[in-house]
Amino acid sequence: MKKILFGLFTILFAMAFFNCEKDDICEEGTPTTPRMIIEFYDNNNPTNKKTVTDLKVTADGMTTSLDYNGVSKIELPLKVNENTVSYSFILNSKSTTLALEDKIDINYTRKDVYISRACGYKTVFTLNSPNGMTLSTPKNWIQEIAVQKSIIENENETHVKIFF
Repeated sequence: MKKILFGLFTILFAMAFFNCEKDDICEEGTPTTPRMIIEFYDNNNPTNKKTVTDLKVTADGMTTSLDYNGVSKIELPLKVNENTVSYSFILNSKSTTLALEDKIDINYTRKDVYISRACGYKTVFTLNSPNGMTLSTPKNWIQEIAVQKSIIENENETHVKIFF
Protein backbone atom coordinates (compact mmCIF):
# COMPACT_ATOMS: atom_id res chain seq x y z
CA MET A 1 0.00 0.00 0.00
CA LYS A 2 2.88 2.34 0.85
CA LYS A 3 4.41 1.67 -2.60
CA ILE A 4 1.12 2.53 -4.33
CA LEU A 5 0.71 5.76 -2.36
CA PHE A 6 4.35 6.69 -3.00
CA GLY A 7 3.92 5.96 -6.72
CA LEU A 8 0.72 7.98 -6.88
CA PHE A 9 2.34 10.87 -5.01
CA THR A 10 5.34 10.78 -7.37
CA ILE A 11 3.10 10.88 -10.45
CA LEU A 12 1.04 13.79 -9.09
CA PHE A 13 4.20 15.69 -8.13
CA ALA A 14 5.72 15.12 -11.59
CA MET A 15 2.53 16.27 -13.31
CA ALA A 16 2.37 19.41 -11.20
CA PHE A 17 6.07 20.18 -11.68
CA PHE A 18 6.17 19.66 -15.44
CA ASN A 19 2.92 21.55 -16.06
CA CYS A 20 4.19 24.69 -14.36
CA GLU A 21 5.11 27.55 -16.64
CA LYS A 22 7.45 30.44 -16.04
CA ASP A 23 5.98 33.63 -14.67
CA ASP A 24 4.07 35.42 -17.37
CA ILE A 25 5.49 38.92 -17.48
CA CYS A 26 5.10 41.14 -20.51
CA GLU A 27 8.66 42.15 -21.29
CA GLU A 28 9.54 45.80 -21.70
CA GLY A 29 9.77 46.69 -25.38
CA THR A 30 7.00 44.33 -26.43
CA PRO A 31 4.94 46.01 -29.16
CA THR A 32 1.68 47.44 -27.84
CA THR A 33 -1.18 49.34 -29.47
CA PRO A 34 0.57 51.99 -31.56
CA ARG A 35 -0.15 55.68 -31.68
CA MET A 36 -0.40 57.50 -34.99
CA ILE A 37 2.82 59.34 -35.86
CA ILE A 38 2.31 62.75 -37.49
CA GLU A 39 5.11 64.93 -38.86
CA PHE A 40 4.76 68.59 -39.80
CA TYR A 41 6.18 70.04 -43.02
CA ASP A 42 6.55 73.46 -44.63
CA ASN A 43 3.79 73.94 -47.19
CA ASN A 44 6.03 76.23 -49.30
CA ASN A 45 8.96 73.79 -49.24
CA PRO A 46 7.39 70.31 -48.82
CA THR A 47 10.69 68.49 -48.25
CA ASN A 48 11.51 70.53 -45.12
CA LYS A 49 10.14 69.60 -41.72
CA LYS A 50 8.58 72.47 -39.85
CA THR A 51 8.45 72.99 -36.10
CA VAL A 52 5.14 73.76 -34.45
CA THR A 53 5.06 75.93 -31.38
CA ASP A 54 2.23 76.21 -28.90
CA LEU A 55 0.11 73.40 -30.39
CA LYS A 56 -2.83 72.00 -28.46
CA VAL A 57 -4.52 68.81 -29.66
CA THR A 58 -7.82 67.72 -28.16
CA ALA A 59 -10.05 64.80 -29.09
CA ASP A 60 -13.78 65.53 -29.31
CA GLY A 61 -15.51 64.79 -26.04
CA MET A 62 -12.30 64.99 -23.99
CA THR A 63 -11.49 67.65 -21.41
CA THR A 64 -7.74 67.07 -21.36
CA SER A 65 -5.47 67.92 -24.25
CA LEU A 66 -2.02 67.10 -25.54
CA ASP A 67 0.22 70.16 -25.57
CA TYR A 68 3.28 70.41 -27.81
CA ASN A 69 5.89 73.13 -28.16
CA GLY A 70 8.89 73.18 -30.49
CA VAL A 71 8.33 69.80 -32.13
CA SER A 72 8.02 68.59 -35.72
CA LYS A 73 6.56 65.19 -34.83
CA ILE A 74 3.70 64.16 -32.53
CA GLU A 75 2.07 60.89 -31.48
CA LEU A 76 -1.71 60.66 -31.25
CA PRO A 77 -3.67 57.78 -29.74
CA LEU A 78 -6.59 56.31 -31.66
CA LYS A 79 -9.65 54.84 -29.99
CA VAL A 80 -9.52 51.06 -29.63
CA ASN A 81 -13.28 50.73 -29.18
CA GLU A 82 -14.48 52.98 -32.04
CA ASN A 83 -13.70 53.44 -35.74
CA THR A 84 -13.53 57.23 -35.74
CA VAL A 85 -12.00 60.03 -33.74
CA SER A 86 -11.95 63.78 -34.34
CA TYR A 87 -9.13 66.00 -33.14
CA SER A 88 -8.97 69.78 -32.84
CA PHE A 89 -5.51 71.13 -33.68
CA ILE A 90 -5.09 74.62 -32.20
CA LEU A 91 -1.95 76.49 -33.22
CA ASN A 92 -0.92 79.42 -30.97
CA SER A 93 -3.36 78.06 -28.39
CA LYS A 94 -2.17 80.35 -25.59
CA SER A 95 -3.01 83.49 -27.56
CA THR A 96 -6.63 84.61 -27.75
CA THR A 97 -5.97 86.74 -30.84
CA LEU A 98 -3.55 84.50 -32.78
CA ALA A 99 -5.09 81.08 -32.10
CA LEU A 100 -5.98 79.12 -35.26
CA GLU A 101 -8.04 75.93 -35.08
CA ASP A 102 -8.45 73.14 -37.60
CA LYS A 103 -10.36 69.94 -37.02
CA ILE A 104 -9.32 66.58 -38.47
CA ASP A 105 -11.59 63.54 -38.67
CA ILE A 106 -9.84 60.17 -38.65
CA ASN A 107 -11.71 57.11 -39.96
CA TYR A 108 -10.22 53.63 -39.61
CA THR A 109 -10.85 49.95 -39.04
CA ARG A 110 -9.44 48.01 -36.10
CA LYS A 111 -7.96 44.55 -35.78
CA ASP A 112 -6.95 43.01 -32.47
CA VAL A 113 -3.72 41.02 -32.74
CA TYR A 114 -2.70 38.48 -30.09
CA ILE A 115 0.75 39.18 -28.62
CA SER A 116 1.10 36.63 -25.80
CA ARG A 117 -0.66 35.41 -22.70
CA ALA A 118 1.23 37.92 -20.57
CA CYS A 119 0.80 40.89 -22.92
CA GLY A 120 -2.65 40.12 -24.27
CA TYR A 121 -3.72 41.87 -27.46
CA LYS A 122 -2.75 45.02 -29.32
CA THR A 123 -4.89 46.86 -31.82
CA VAL A 124 -3.69 47.52 -35.36
CA PHE A 125 -5.44 50.36 -37.23
CA THR A 126 -6.00 50.76 -40.97
CA LEU A 127 -6.99 54.20 -42.23
CA ASN A 128 -9.99 54.02 -44.55
CA SER A 129 -9.36 54.93 -48.16
CA PRO A 130 -9.82 57.60 -49.47
CA ASN A 131 -11.17 59.45 -46.40
CA GLY A 132 -8.93 58.11 -43.63
CA MET A 133 -8.00 61.66 -42.65
CA THR A 134 -10.10 64.63 -43.62
CA LEU A 135 -9.86 68.28 -42.72
CA SER A 136 -13.39 69.13 -41.60
CA THR A 137 -12.85 72.87 -41.16
CA PRO A 138 -11.62 75.59 -43.51
CA LYS A 139 -7.86 75.68 -43.90
CA ASN A 140 -7.15 77.96 -40.97
CA TRP A 141 -3.53 76.86 -40.69
CA ILE A 142 -3.30 73.29 -41.99
CA GLN A 143 -3.02 73.38 -45.79
CA GLU A 144 -2.76 69.69 -46.67
CA ILE A 145 -2.81 66.23 -45.09
CA ALA A 146 -0.88 63.39 -46.75
CA VAL A 147 -1.26 59.81 -45.54
CA GLN A 148 2.12 58.04 -45.80
CA LYS A 149 1.22 54.67 -44.27
CA SER A 150 -2.41 53.65 -44.00
CA ILE A 151 -1.67 50.67 -41.72
CA ILE A 152 -0.71 51.75 -38.22
CA GLU A 153 0.97 48.77 -36.60
CA ASN A 154 4.02 50.35 -34.96
CA GLU A 155 5.48 53.72 -34.00
CA ASN A 156 8.69 53.37 -36.03
CA GLU A 157 7.45 55.21 -39.09
CA THR A 158 5.58 58.35 -40.06
CA HIS A 159 1.94 57.65 -40.83
CA VAL A 160 0.75 61.14 -41.76
CA LYS A 161 2.35 64.39 -42.94
CA ILE A 162 0.66 67.72 -42.25
CA PHE A 163 1.69 70.72 -44.33
CA PHE A 164 1.24 74.26 -43.04
